[in-house]
Parts: sequence; structure tokens; C-alpha cells
Amino acid sequence: MSDAYIALADGRVLEARARAPGRTRGELVFTTAYTGYEESLTDPSYAEQVLTFSYPLIGNYGVRTERFESESVQPRAAIARELTDDVADWLAEEGVPAVDHVDTREIVTTVREEGAMACGIAAGPDATPEDAVDEMEACKPMSDHVDIGAQVSVAEPTVHESADGVGVDVALLDCGAKGSIISSLTDRGADVHVLPYDATPEDVAAVDPDVLFVSNGPGDPENFVAAQDVVDEFAGELPLAGICLGQQVITSALGGSTEKMAFGHRGVNQPVKDLRTDKVVMTTQNHGYTVADTGPLEVTQVNVNDDTVEGLDSEELDVITRQYHPEANPGPHDSLGFFDEVLDLATSSRRVAAD
Repeated sequence: MSDAYIALADGRVLEARARAPGRTRGELVFTTAYTGYEESLTDPSYAEQVLTFSYPLIGNYGVRTERFESESVQPRAAIARELTDDVADWLAEEGVPAVDHVDTREIVTTVREEGAMACGIAAGPDATPEDAVDEMEACKPMSDHVDIGAQVSVAEPTVHESADGVGVDVALLDCGAKGSIISSLTDRGADVHVLPYDATPEDVAAVDPDVLFVSNGPGDPENFVAAQDVVDEFAGELPLAGICLGQQVITSALGGSTEKMAFGHRGVNQPVKDLRTDKVVMTTQNHGYTVADTGPLEVTQVNVNDDTVEGLDSEELDVITRQYHPEANPGPHDSLGFFDEVLDLATSSRRVAAD
């Protein structure tokens, strides 16, 4: 007899096995990554979502904290064909509902055909189908989570210093930054000043940075109004860089626009073509929104599968952004050079040259 239920917005209720008890709701999405489940489950970009793993076995190499991208599990719940005890116990300790023994192929196909949708989870000995339906009906669209940044951002400014500094200070707007983004910068000698998602232009000016970096994060980029205001204030004065949500925020601040995708890009095998070199690299991605109108920015990279915008540049404004995750945890490291380009932007700026 089943002790867990998954209610979908299309009216179906799927039976499953409870591995971590609880009731919750969120936007149902899937990832095609077959490794890196620890990184995915701690990625702040999954806030307010229910994460389905398309790979059938999750947990086969244990749980190691050094692989975490943040301090806690970020999705509202996890769904898999089979979860090992290590992962199930970890999720239970975190208070995050988890279920398995469900046909994840059916879930993935449903999301691909109908798009990301509201989902309700009820798991445990007292769970009922009606509980899952109640959760699903209370689920809000992602665009309605207007202050989602507060869930994933640092509350106060923090500084991550490099062991071997190169004299570059990066002001990073933390809209839900993965830890490996910060380490990718500090490993290259930058000192990273992590600021809350709602930092003011005065907060950024106090850092006196050489480059302004907007991080990845969850939800609708149009809800990150404070970050857009900061970008607008410093555009043309400071080099700007961004990853994932950061690309979308920068684009919107400079006069472009974004739109929601049907089911997004989530996985480690997204092919991206550089229009300047015709080279194709495999990338790690996790996003449900994309740039629709690039404004003053030039498209330099596109997704091979659907032609969505993957890279933007502006020599005039000193802007460089990527929709995918160059730090690639989990995933291929084909595009790690992006962080070298960011530091090149910083060190070639007029202010640094004059110091």
C-alpha cells in the first residue's frame, strides 16, 4: 500500500513510497543530470520547486558536505525512481519530503509536454491523496514569489578573500549564489564581497569594487527589482558580469526583457554554440526563464537545441554574461574560462589601471 502521493495540476495523483515524510508544494521540474545530486539538491535556484531526477538511482555514491552548493537543501521536495538510504536520511534530517518508487519517466514526459506545473506532495503513514491535492491547489506560480531572494541570499555582507590576491575586488549580488561561483573567483585571486540580493547602490559603492557580478538564483528575474536598480546605477561605470538569473537581471536593467520557458533547461548536457568561433561546448544549466529581448547587448552564444540566448556581451558597457553555469558543479568544465574573462574585464578597466 502506498504511503505517499504526488498531485499534479493536470488532475492526476500518482502513488509513491515515502522516504522522508511531510507535506509540501512547489513548481514541478526535472533535471537530466545523472551525477551531482548533492549539488542539485543544495542549489538555491531550486527554491520553491519540487525536483524530479530523471536518472533512476539517486545516492549511489553517498552524501558529502564538501559537494554542497549552499548550507541546506533548497527544493521543497525530491522525487526519484529510487533513493538510497543515505540521501533519504539526509532529506529527512533536513525536513524535506522525498518520495520514490514512482515512474519518473512519466513525470518527465508530462513536464516536457505540458510544461512546469503546480505539484503537491504528501508523504508518510497518515498521508492521503486529498492531502496532496490540497497542497497542489495552494501552490503559487513562480512569478508570485515576489521576495524569493530573501530565502536564498545572505542577510549581511560577507567577504571571501583569496589566498593569493590579484588586487581585484568583486561585488557579488547574492540572488541565490552557488558556492562554486564564489570559489571560482577566489581561486583566481579575486576578493569576493557578497552582498544581499536587495543591496543598494550605496552598499556597492562602499565596497569600491572593480567589477559588479550578479549571481544565479530562483524565480522570476523581474521580481529582483533592487538588483536591477543597482545594475542600472553602475552600468557604464563598472564592468558587469552575471550568470543565469544574473544574465536576466542585467538584461532587464539595461532595457531588455525576459520570459518564462515551458519547462526550462536543467541538466549537464546542454549544447551551446559560440557565434564568434562556431565552437560548441556542453554546459550545465538550471533555469526556467530566458532572455527575450537583449536590449543593447550583443548575443554571442546560443543554445543549439532551441536558439535561446546563452551569452551576451557589450564592449561599450563592459558587460559579459552567461545563461548557463560555467562553474559546472555538477557537469562539464568546458566553459570555466568565463571567470578568467570576468577578471580580465576588471583588470582592464580604467579605474584599476589608474590605481
